[in-house]
Amino acid sequence: MTVPASASLSGRVLLVRAVLAAGVLALLFGALWAGVLRLGWALPTLQGSLAALHGPLFVCGMLGTVIGLERAVALGRAWAFGGPLLTLAGGLGLLAGLGVHPGALLITAGSLGLLLVFVALIRRQPARFTITMALGAAAWLVGNLLWLSGRPLAMASLWWAGFLVLTILGERLELGRLRQLPAWALQIFVLGVATLLLGLGTTTIAYATGVRLSGAGFILLGLWLLAFDIARRTIRRPGLPRFSAVCILSGSVWLIVAGVVALSAGAVYAGPVYDALLHAVFVGFVFAMIFGHAPIIIPALAQIPLNFHRRSYLPLVALHLSLLVRVAGDLTLRLDFRRWGGMLNALAIALFLLLLCDTFGIAWLWNYEEAGPERYVVRVGRPDRE
Repeated sequence: MTVPASASLSGRVLLVRAVLAAGVLALLFGALWAGVLRLGWALPTLQGSLAALHGPLFVCGMLGTVIGLERAVALGRAWAFGGPLLTLAGGLGLLAGLGVHPGALLITAGSLGLLLVFVALIRRQPARFTITMALGAAAWLVGNLLWLSGRPLAMASLWWAGFLVLTILGERLELGRLRQLPAWALQIFVLGVATLLLGLGTTTIAYATGVRLSGAGFILLGLWLLAFDIARRTIRRPGLPRFSAVCILSGSVWLIVAGVVALSAGAVYAGPVYDALLHAVFVGFVFAMIFGHAPIIIPALAQIPLNFHRRSYLPLVALHLSLLVRVAGDLTLRLDFRRWGGMLNALAIALFLLLLCDTFGIAWLWNYEEAGPERYVVRVGRPDRE
C-alpha cells in the first residue's frame, strides 16, 4: 500500500512537534522540580546542581525556546529555528547536569539568534510591537552575557525579567494593534519601557538604583496594561476571551506588586524579599499571561480548535492565591507560608498543563479522525490569532 506524500510529510511534522514539545515540557517540569527543591522540600535531587538552575531552566530554557519557536514560525525562514534549537539544547544540557558553562553558552547563542530574527521581522514590519519585543530579546541577550561572565545571578535575573515583560507587552500591543489609542497613552507606554531599560542598564554600575528604576518601570507598565490593554474590552465577552482577559488584568496587578517591592527593597541579591520580587514577576505576571495566551496560541500553531471550559479558572485562582500566600510569607518572614505557597504555585501550573493537554488531546483525536493526516501538513507563516 502506497503512503501519500502529504501523509508522510505530516507524519514527520508531527514527530518533530512531539519531540520539541517533549523537550519543552521536560524543561518546565525540571524548572518546577528545581524550584520546589530550593524551597527546602525533601525531594530527589535528580542531579546535584538542579536547585540552583531553577531560574535558567524556566526563563532561558523553557520560555526562551517557546518564544523563539513562535517567532521563527512568524518569520517563516528555516535559519530562524536555529536559535530555539540552541536554547533547547542548552536547557536540556543544564537539566542533564552537563555543566553550567556549556549550557549557558548554547543559550546565549540561541538568544542572539532570537535577536537576529527580530531584526528580520522589524525590516519586514517596523511596528511598535516588533520593536518592543526586539528590545526584550536584546535584554535577554545581555542577561545571558552577564550570567555567562559570572556576574551575580540576581542581576542577570532582572534582565531576564525585562525580557519577558517586554516580550509580553509587545504581544499585547500586537493583539490590540487595531485599536486607536490616544497619542498620550502611547507616550506613557514609551516612558514605561524607557524607564525599565534605563533601570536594567543602571544595575550594571549601581545595582540598588537600577533595581528601583526597574521597579518604577514595572509599575508604569502594569498600570498601562490595566488602563489600555484590549483585555478591558474582551472581558465583556464570554468564554475564552473573558478568561484570557482575566489572566491579563490579574497578571498586570502582580507586575505592579513587583515594582512596589523593587522600589522599596533596592539592592537585594537573595532572601525572602528577593523571592517575593522575582516570583511576583515570573509567577504572578508571566504565568498569568501564559495561562491567558496558551489556549489561543497553541491551537493556532497546531491548527486544532479547542473548546474552552470554565474549569480553566481553577488553576488560575490557585496560582494567584498560592502566590499571595508565598509573598505574604516572604514579607512577614513566615518560611512555612513561603514553602507551602511555592509548592502550591508548582501544583497550580501542573494542573493548568494537565487540563490543557487533556483538552488538546481530545480535540486532536476528534479532528484527526474526521479530517485525516493531510489536515496536519505544516503551514509556514503567522497563524491567525485573537
